[in-house]
Amino acid sequence: MTPDLISRVDAVLPGALADLKALIAIPSVSSQPEHAADVRASADQIAGWLRDIGCPSVQVVAEPVTPGGPLGQPAVIASFPAPEGQPTVCLYAHHDVQPTGDVARWTSPPFDAVERDGRLVGRGSADDKGGVAAHLATLRAFDGKPPIGVKLFIEGEEEVGSPSMQAILGVHHDELAADLFVIADSTNWKVGTPALTTTLRGIADCVVEVSTLDHGLHSGGFGGLVPDALTCLCRLLATLHDERGNVAIEGLTSSQAPDVDYPLDRLQSETDKLDGVEWIGDGSVAQRNWNSPACSVLAIDTTRIADASNTLIASARAKVSVRVAPGDTAVNAQAALKKHLLSHAPWGAHVSITDGQEGEPGIIPVDGPCAQATIAALREAWGVEPVMIGQGGAIPLTSELQAAFPGAEVVVTAVGDPGSRTHSLDESLDLGDWRNAVIAEVALLAALTR
Repeated sequence: MTPDLISRVDAVLPGALADLKALIAIPSVSSQPEHAADVRASADQIAGWLRDIGCPSVQVVAEPVTPGGPLGQPAVIASFPAPEGQPTVCLYAHHDVQPTGDVARWTSPPFDAVERDGRLVGRGSADDKGGVAAHLATLRAFDGKPPIGVKLFIEGEEEVGSPSMQAILGVHHDELAADLFVIADSTNWKVGTPALTTTLRGIADCVVEVSTLDHGLHSGGFGGLVPDALTCLCRLLATLHDERGNVAIEGLTSSQAPDVDYPLDRLQSETDKLDGVEWIGDGSVAQRNWNSPACSVLAIDTTRIADASNTLIASARAKVSVRVAPGDTAVNAQAALKKHLLSHAPWGAHVSITDGQEGEPGIIPVDGPCAQATIAALREAWGVEPVMIGQGGAIPLTSELQAAFPGAEVVVTAVGDPGSRTHSLDESLDLGDWRNAVIAEVALLAALTR
């Protein structure tokens, strides 16, 4: 990495930071229909910036979620053609974001980016508009003329499970083809230390409905004889874990976690677990967090306390999610979850299942030449050795890209850190690490030049 390239990065960062703040200001919450126009506006803004950089091919695309069905959220696909004899890299990030939760609990408005103590606070700062802005800054550092071919794939529905991803990869296969895919959507090891993600858990979820009655009954007249659906649902959900908190669903598999020092006091600082609440499960932190399945109850539909009456509830529903360990499959996990729920109904309660999202876990090799070049670029940018880590979250795109482009390499990088509070209140991005991420990406493109 030459001093000239670092100077170019520092020259473009102020403008890229201003664009990141402008992008955060667009509430592109893909899970909420009322923000559909905002998701489109976010895609259009990114496309406009790419045209301003001089990108010769920029399009905003949307493909059906199912054949003949509704369109998915808009994505941006752009291309800087490779000079003769040069390889092509596809840079991925996503521009959609999670809902804010209780806005009153944020220390500043979630869509009004604020710099505070060396961090940028705002929804999407780390997940993943910071990744989008890093890609834009990289291209600007080369004055819109990268030394190798560069494609950009900026997705608009990652936070809802990428339902139209298969259609996008099918229809736009040639437009996305590359020698290396850089997915800037994970987490670094800590502030000041970069990471490459080598394993990812997948996801499989469903909605389970428990019914015991045709209609509600007087709880005084029939309670003690007739089981109510909510009590049955609670007992059913309690069977998902053993007394130690290990997942008790038969048929799920685990894989071996890397030998990484991940102490419980660090986990405490990352989670802010309340005093006295115990950790659950067995094994090392890395094993439980990255390479073993997890199961969570995400939501329950039942009578609100404000609407409660002395009535036995006839039916109740819950959304249950399994994080699928690397080496397992989402299809297997979905089947195992369904079998467990159907076979553990208490007192003969009727149980029905509606399948939900499925996303495959990922194993990402780092022994290829492009991955090794990425490791060298991270080392150069941060000045320390990058850590090879797993992630408990899912990025199903990794396995989908591996399947769609079997001759290509995939690496999973990051702009955020464990303190970024992604998906939570006061999400933030360390601006020093963000600068380093841009430097690393610039160094990678320069290093891949033949």
